[in-house]
Amino acid sequence: MKNLIVVVGSLIIAFAFNLFLVPHEILSSGVSGIAILLGLITPFDTGLLNFILNLPLLVLGYFKLGKKITLNTLVCVISLSIFLYFLPAQSITDNVLLSSIFGGIIGGIGIGVILKYSGTSGGMDIIAMIISRKSNIRVGLLLTGMNGLIVLISGAVFNWEIALYTLLSIYLTGKMVDTIYTNHEKLTMQIVTTSGEEIRKELLSSIYRGVTITDGYGGFTLEKKQILMMVVTRYETMQIKQIVRKHDEKAFINIFETVEVVGEFAKN
Repeated sequence: MKNLIVVVGSLIIAFAFNLFLVPHEILSSGVSGIAILLGLITPFDTGLLNFILNLPLLVLGYFKLGKKITLNTLVCVISLSIFLYFLPAQSITDNVLLSSIFGGIIGGIGIGVILKYSGTSGGMDIIAMIISRKSNIRVGLLLTGMNGLIVLISGAVFNWEIALYTLLSIYLTGKMVDTIYTNHEKLTMQIVTTSGEEIRKELLSSIYRGVTITDGYGGFTLEKKQILMMVVTRYETMQIKQIVRKHDEKAFINIFETVEVVGEFAKN
């Protein structure tokens, strides 16, 4: 199911590229933007270039993000490259401003959907996710910042008016990514359970976070319990709840928003 959603997200990105951005020589963010640039100034196809440029970053993602995300990213890179190859680059409007706005928004929707379902669209997304996992910086903000180079290249190769349209498109893409992909939002989970050791072992083997455990007892029953505390992302809460319910259906789970995290957020 997730692979199908990743393919749909890739199709959305391809529509944004070939129907809005590429016909007006507006670049997208990251490696895809570089692929569009090379596709415009060389005889090579954008889809093929996108696949080749993403290969080394896929290897990096495998070691830093894990097998699951990397496989979903590979599905995205392959499907996006295929869609870019077969979908004609024909603008549906002659208005460059409208193309920048809707290309950025639609592309951001596609990337956000892919990120939300444990994948990336490749390229800079991989680097942004690695940095975001170890910090409190939003993925969309990271993508916007890292893509300043794309704007400079666009201005140098084409003209500065196109570069400004590119900047607008990249900014809107980043805003849409942060609207859909809320993985950067931090939450604190307190789990009160009688199966603390079993839950601890599975959490540490499957969740990219540390766990703090204290002993306690029920105020009414005086039954001995363990209290597990974790700071996690919003996306991880569902998986954690499933793990807890698997070992203790009566466990008490308290979830509240975390304003700031100081210290190591991810476990080594």
